[in-house]
Amino acid sequence: QVNPQYEGTFVFPNDFPALQPDAPEPGNSWGERRLPGIWLCKVMCFHPWSDLTLPLMSLAEIRAVIDAWAELSAELGGSYPWVQIFENKGAMMGCSNPHPHCQVWASSFLPNEACLEDRTQRQHLSQHGVPMLLEYAEQEALRKERLVVENTDWLVVVPYWATWPYQTLLLPRRHVCRLQDLREGERDSLASIMQRLLIKYDNLFEVSFPYSMGWHGAPTGPYLEEDCGHWQLHAHYYPPLLRSATVRKFMVGYEMLAQAQRDLTPEQ
Repeated sequence: QVNPQYEGTFVFPNDFPALQPDAPEPGNSWGERRLPGIWLCKVMCFHPWSDLTLPLMSLAEIRAVIDAWAELSAELGGSYPWVQIFENKGAMMGCSNPHPHCQVWASSFLPNEACLEDRTQRQHLSQHGVPMLLEYAEQEALRKERLVVENTDWLVVVPYWATWPYQTLLLPRRHVCRLQDLREGERDSLASIMQRLLIKYDNLFEVSFPYSMGWHGAPTGPYLEEDCGHWQLHAHYYPPLLRSATVRKFMVGYEMLAQAQRDLTPEQ
């Protein structure tokens, strides 16, 4: 198939989806385990230029990506409980297509990470009366020990639980549950802070910085009818580079078999 002529973001079904919408139901035999439910896999090219990564794009072009994210989150979220938007950047992260893009996977169930975040945020709101990540953002903004960049609406921190080098967490200052809930001004300031963060990543080792990132927001689909006030929208960035443009951090040995350990403190 040939792509149409496009001038901005371009969304299309994944030609080689990892997950199929017509997968058979999981079996009951011992040792047989499949992911349940229905899936949808899409790809979104950020820009028609195949060498233009997000930090090299203009603020207006990044804003168009954010709007497309919000639109997909709302559109697919009308049917699917979980819409996972994520970007694997660079061959080091297993990205086979060099054209800057992200992926969107929608599923009829909550994946493991979403379930864990749902449970812990719900517990915190019940115990403390405030969304966990909203309170956390306020504390990091006051301490400024792990703060990377900030503006009126957003802040980026190295979370105290970080295990990847240069791992960051992007947080809104206002209570926001989902991407589609962002106001016009917040979308503009999100484009700005993303550009600043990604330029810093590229400048760190003077290389187009590889990473995996993804958005986590409140579940959708049937959850739209429920109170999801315990959720706070946020994005995770997990970069693999450790000490230079070529030295990579691997999760191996003790980290795979026991628990993650840090090569650097979050402050470092």
